[in-house]
Amino acid sequence: MKIAMLLSGGVDSSVSLALLKEKGFDVNAFYLKIWLEDELSSLNNCPWEDDLRYARAVCEKLDVPLEVIPLQKEYNEKIIAYTVSEARAGRTPNPDVLCNPRIKFGAFFDAVGKKFDKIATGHYAQAEKRDGITYLKKSADKMKDQTYFLSQLSQEQLSRAIFPIGHLAKNEVRALAKKYTLPNAERKDSQGLCFLGKIKFDEFLRKHLGTRNGDLIELETGKKIGEHNGFWFYTIGQRHGIRLSGGPWYVAEKNAEKNIVSISNSKTNEEDTGKNFLVRNIHWVADMPAPDNLTVKIRHGERETPCTIKTLPDGALEVSLKKPESGVASGQFAVFYNKEYCLGGGVIA
Repeated sequence: MKIAMLLSGGVDSSVSLALLKEKGFDVNAFYLKIWLEDELSSLNNCPWEDDLRYARAVCEKLDVPLEVIPLQKEYNEKIIAYTVSEARAGRTPNPDVLCNPRIKFGAFFDAVGKKFDKIATGHYAQAEKRDGITYLKKSADKMKDQTYFLSQLSQEQLSRAIFPIGHLAKNEVRALAKKYTLPNAERKDSQGLCFLGKIKFDEFLRKHLGTRNGDLIELETGKKIGEHNGFWFYTIGQRHGIRLSGGPWYVAEKNAEKNIVSISNSKTNEEDTGKNFLVRNIHWVADMPAPDNLTVKIRHGERETPCTIKTLPDGALEVSLKKPESGVASGQFAVFYNKEYCLGGGVIA
């Protein structure tokens, strides 16, 4: 079996590569060079250079060929444009969710991956095939599980995916990295969005959308109590970055047209904001699930909330949470689960 291994320079994909090599697969490694890396070189910060150096060192250690695939144009069109457009409209984008179907299992497959039987990544997830259908199963490490980010993969994409470390816990992956004496065995995990590296998301937004002074309004009274530099720097439920006395404050509402951000320090109001919402652009990994025994995540992490869903005449899902969830924001992905299985999801409207 010929396998294309997507290598990031981090320990997870590197151990994945080592496991595939140890099992005797015919494996080639690929580093995806994305558009933003060159664009942000003007900020005197090139995090991708470290990633590529580690990727090359790992491949040299394991005697696996490495090829750098330039996908800047595709990334600009499929991910960056989406991220900027959503932020400009006042919604909360999640480019990491779309990077997998559009780039890693999309543009890369079209460019190179179709020459291989499978595409492997270092995600903490599992692909389980039963009765001709491939299901997306949670990782053995619930803390590191990344099925949320894979929830938009199509059946075709998931069927050719391999997640070599999906059955392992993070500490086991670290132990294997030391066993194989990989150059990045002690390298820290990357944080933040896939295309940013060490660049802060606010810096990315400032570069593309600039700044525009607006009012911070207290939700309960309608009084102006401060100013901000642009509504696109805030998301519903956000607590950090609101430097006002009398807090803790959180973002309750945004008005993109008027450039107003409404904030509150009321716990009661926060708990009442996220119990029912609509989800559109629904994608199911396999068949549409039964409407009961479901949980939902509105962001990446361990937290799942029991819910029920109802399909409306226009195709949208009406989601009712069994208990309120704070920080439900339009543009975020709502991802549904049934016990160990990720079922898919859509965009909060």
